[in-house]
Amino acid sequence: MRVLLSLMGSVAGWAGILVCLAAGALRVGGSFHFGGYELNTIFLAGLALLVAGAFVKLEALAIGR
Repeated sequence: MRVLLSLMGSVAGWAGILVCLAAGALRVGGSFHFGGYELNTIFLAGLALLVAGAFVKLEALAIGR
């Protein structure tokens, strides 16, 4: 269970990083919207993935003790 949680946290964290980087690159490129959503919303979704990944990793650490 601990290994699965750790893997899920890593996947969520890396997905969040990729979403944030993509939103930032599009915004620097001059776009304000992507796929019908504002880039601020997409960036916030990336941050939410990063936070969720951190909490899942923390739970994996807590289970390991």
